[in-house]
Amino acid sequence: MTEIKVKLMRSRIGTTPAQRKLLDSLGLKCREMVKTFKDTPAIRGIIAKVSHLVAVVD
Repeated sequence: MTEIKVKLMRSRIGTTPAQRKLLDSLGLKCREMVKTFKDTPAIRGIIAKVSHLVAVVD
């Protein structure tokens, strides 16, 4: 399975509680933090919900 890197580009300040829970589930706590995940539909769905806050990095 391929892996993707997700980077938190914008701050969590001003986000809704649901968006904060999604970021917590990804383990992204501070700006510019990068985490690696297996490319699954569940991870892609979480990224889609907070796409304005995160970026997929090569």
